[in-house]
Amino acid sequence: MATRNTTQKSSKTNGATETGHPVTEQLTSSLHSSIDSLADTAGKAEEKIRQSASDSSESFAARKRLAEQKWEASQVRKFAIENPIATAGIAFAAGMFLTSILRKK
Repeated sequence: MATRNTTQKSSKTNGATETGHPVTEQLTSSLHSSIDSLADTAGKAEEKIRQSASDSSESFAARKRLAEQKWEASQVRKFAIENPIATAGIAFAAGMFLTSILRKK
């Protein structure tokens, strides 16, 4: 049986090992730079998403506070507190009316 000697030349230059395969080394270098570029782009996208989420959260909190202030000052709230049974009756009647309208489709 014949055996092949598949030794590779390897030399060290400036701490980097050269295997004697220029196409492979070029491809590896290209892939490394592509991955680095992709990582940078993903990092920037993540920062934008986090900032957008933070802004949305702050906006939602401000709108919630405004809605609570309007509810506290509303006449509907005052009526509901003063007349809970009438409020329940009105809600029931409105629900029945809406159900009857939607069923007739």
